[in-house]
Amino acid sequence: MIIGVVKETFPGERRVALVPSSVTALQKMKHEVLVEPGAGLEAGYPDSEYQEKGAKIAASRDEVWKNADTVLQVRSLGSNPEAGQADLAQMRRGQAVLGMADPLSSPDAARKVAETGALLFSLELVPRITRAQSMDVLSSMATIAGYKAVMMAANRLPKMFPLMMTAAGTLRAAHVFIVGAGVAGLQAIGSARKLGAIVEAYDVRPVVKEQVQSLGAKFVEMELETDAAEDKGGYAKEQGEEFLRKQRELMTKVVSHSDVVITTAAIPGRKAPILVTRDMVEAMAPGSIVVDLAAERGGNCELTKPGEEVLHNGVLILGPDNPPSAIPYHASQMFSNNVTTFLKHLAPEGELKVDLEDEITRDTLVTKDGDVIQARVKELLGAAAGAGGGA
Repeated sequence: MIIGVVKETFPGERRVALVPSSVTALQKMKHEVLVEPGAGLEAGYPDSEYQEKGAKIAASRDEVWKNADTVLQVRSLGSNPEAGQADLAQMRRGQAVLGMADPLSSPDAARKVAETGALLFSLELVPRITRAQSMDVLSSMATIAGYKAVMMAANRLPKMFPLMMTAAGTLRAAHVFIVGAGVAGLQAIGSARKLGAIVEAYDVRPVVKEQVQSLGAKFVEMELETDAAEDKGGYAKEQGEEFLRKQRELMTKVVSHSDVVITTAAIPGRKAPILVTRDMVEAMAPGSIVVDLAAERGGNCELTKPGEEVLHNGVLILGPDNPPSAIPYHASQMFSNNVTTFLKHLAPEGELKVDLEDEITRDTLVTKDGDVIQARVKELLGAAAGAGGGA
């Protein structure tokens, strides 16, 4: 099988879907690797490194799409809504496309891919089961984002993170509050603790309390009904407005004495819940920082503007819309390892095998033979069609 690697076209995207060190593993599976010129350059991987590992550098992007049996992308159409349209004309029946396609938010993009006859594997849909952990791109990218959020805050905060006892006096440690203790939140906790900050964390799922404490942070207890806070995939479930109102009231006290607040609460396919209100921000001291890792989903902070910086009453709100792209070398390495493991599952002996009895394949395969076949995406398209028909 010829596996193609194309340069990302989403504005500001610096990652690449496959790094040179993964080429050898794919060759052992009897695959050839064809790379678009300059595909990995912005991530720190020049064409020469791919060639040294045995990959072929194509003459153009068109050549990759024309010859590849499987095309790897970080952002496929759906998560690359504008520039990704150009790839539709290149896709062909039977060709496989692997990447993040955001089909739960952009089901219509999946329908367009289906019309080409291509097979679209959306890597965000990898199930959170033990044997798929090494394929989980969301967790990998959340790790990068959690680390980057702390670095962004430390760089902009007018204080140092650690406690310091000096001849010029004692410098108090910064207080950091992490909202959401998933992969990004736990990484943020660990990174902030390593820098010497006093860290508190909150999550609607009480089951994560031990994980938070094991990293040296204090788990903020809130007397709220949380029995149905987690879905079967381990993600936090969307909560009702009454629950969120009580949660905000309880969080206000913690936010007000924090130097840094990092929010990480995002639900796949849904708008991010507002957890940090304008009133909370106005209770923070001037010079404090909010880093909203849910900015791409609308943000957990009421004042967040995706991709922008907002200064409100002296508090800086950062809404990074693609944190992993800011550390493209290691983000690409982790993504590439996930993709390579995924390909070992799909095509261990040089040929793509689509087994819809397998949970990993069934959950990630969005389109096949001209149709959208992924159950959740089909449901979304059906709901949209029904809404349109009744208008």
